[in-house]
Amino acid sequence: MSYADFASLPCTLSRPAALLGERWTLLLLRQVFLGTRRFEDFQSTMDISRSVLTDRLNVLLQEEVLKRVPYQQDGRTRYEYRLTTKGRDLYPVLMALRTWGEKWMAPEEDESFHLHHRDCGGGVRAKVECTGCGAELTARDVQVTARS
Repeated sequence: MSYADFASLPCTLSRPAALLGERWTLLLLRQVFLGTRRFEDFQSTMDISRSVLTDRLNVLLQEEVLKRVPYQQDGRTRYEYRLTTKGRDLYPVLMALRTWGEKWMAPEEDESFHLHHRDCGGGVRAKVECTGCGAELTARDVQVTARS
């Protein structure tokens, strides 16, 4: 099934999967959330080819996950990539993947960075909760019903 096929399905999971399913996209977003903003910095920190990086950035720009912001360097206008509101809203998605990865696929060696709450220093994890009562939920706690 192609990207266009996934993106056109009437499903709120298949459409984001079409956008985020390419492996470099999630790693690129990780770098943006870590503060990387410039093309050369993405390329050097990720060891990604220029053509793949250009393609991934263009998709994220087209989908309005990122925006290009001009800056001056050596008298020339250059651009850096910043998250839009739509892009910042992907943070819980990345944190959910990280939380799952820490539990089930953590490397034997320690990661090069840890995430901590700025105010209290506590660790960071993703959770799913009920919008009504605030209870933390698992798949067994959720009932699926057809829209009427």
